[in-house]
Amino acid sequence: MESRIRSIFLTAMCSASAFGLGACATAGGSDTGDGTPQVIEPEVERRDIDVSAIDTEDFEVTAFAGILSVEDFESNAVYGARLAYHVSESFFTEATYATTTVGESSFEKLGGGAVLLSDRDLSYYDLSLGYNLFPGEVFLGANRAFNSSVYLIGGVGSTDFSGDSNFTVNFGFGFKVLPTDFIAVRLEARDYLFDTEVTGEKKTTHNLQTTLNISFFF
Repeated sequence: MESRIRSIFLTAMCSASAFGLGACATAGGSDTGDGTPQVIEPEVERRDIDVSAIDTEDFEVTAFAGILSVEDFESNAVYGARLAYHVSESFFTEATYATTTVGESSFEKLGGGAVLLSDRDLSYYDLSLGYNLFPGEVFLGANRAFNSSVYLIGGVGSTDFSGDSNFTVNFGFGFKVLPTDFIAVRLEARDYLFDTEVTGEKKTTHNLQTTLNISFFF
């Protein structure tokens, strides 16, 4: 009885106002049969998003290629490989080996045939520590998301150049995307610093490197 009186009262209130038509429809609502108004459930369409996750394995092997700008000796193609171990979701260690062949220096170009180097091969290896600074996702369309990360990296190693082994410090940053749960693609930039006397003057050189890396987890 109380429910019926309340329904009549609300109907009368709705009729008294032009703005009450919507509320009237809701308040009057349908009845479940026992006097209790039926709750209207909203129809929300949910989207299924496929997120590529990092594989559960902790090791990552990488092949890379790019450009290494050796100070005083032009920019040259560089190739190499990396092996990384992911200590946690934030930190990873990485060993790298790479090689390139340097071009002519400005002195050789302007020196009328003068030659500074008899061996133009340069190779280096290093051990570095990386930190995932900004983990996140990259979206491709409405239904596809890829895990990603902006990371910082730095370490120490050795560079073999012009018959000398030079202690080398490196640091840089990169951006990684995982199209599948066991493959990663990343762009990376680093600066390799070492002392050399190749040009006749001992100095600390900055050697900038940019690479495209393809990684596999195992």
